[in-house]
Amino acid sequence: AAGRVRTINMFDAHCHLTAEAYVSDLDAVLERARAAGVDGIVTISSNAPDAQAACRLAEGHADVWCSVGIHPHEASTFAADFERIVELCGRPRVVAIGETGLDYHYDNAPRDAQRTAFERHLALAEERRLPIVVHSRSAERDTQAMMVAAGRGVTGVLHCFSGDEALLETALELDWYVSFAGVVTFRKFDGAALLRRVPDARLLVETDGPYLAPVPYRGRRNEPAWLRETIGAVAALRGADAMSVAGMTAANARTFYGIV
Repeated sequence: AAGRVRTINMFDAHCHLTAEAYVSDLDAVLERARAAGVDGIVTISSNAPDAQAACRLAEGHADVWCSVGIHPHEASTFAADFERIVELCGRPRVVAIGETGLDYHYDNAPRDAQRTAFERHLALAEERRLPIVVHSRSAERDTQAMMVAAGRGVTGVLHCFSGDEALLETALELDWYVSFAGVVTFRKFDGAALLRRVPDARLLVETDGPYLAPVPYRGRRNEPAWLRETIGAVAALRGADAMSVAGMTAANARTFYGIV
């Protein structure tokens, strides 16, 4: 199915173009993405310096936009760095807040710091009327509770979704989007039933590059050109045409991020 995605409009809703892995050949990475049919990319930031770099990068490319935020792994820096995130919100290519959220799998930052940071990001998203990009791992109930508490003033996406049915249902009840990455190509992927539950209009696809390279590139540095493999797997699992899924998810990404 993946081979049926030719040079059409695909949109990588979440990757990290400012990652060190791309420093030596970013221009070539972007050229390969364009040649494959990726005509939009949102590069996601993880801390304040990264957000500044993402803004600069996006401002140099007509097909790249960015988010600004502090990843839950970096939540310990939140108090010192959040004002810089607030300042960067006004930059011209900023289309989202994040990524933020909760990660109780690695616990790289204290959980109370993660919750405080997530709450402030949600409030900022509502204040600036920007969508929010949420990372949730092994933290379903707290993520759910904070999404519900934020209410309908915030639109978000659960990126690289790996949560349970209850978290998915909460996201869909709140009209959030749900994004899937290269994990859908892995043999051990066990979320097919939940993937099929996401309505067409709420589905996004992403690479999360340079992480989570899809089969047959697993173990290598991921890049946006390989989004077609994820789209092919998503289409197969949903019993849909890959080219249709590519076009639909591209349109959804532009809607979610407010990109005309």
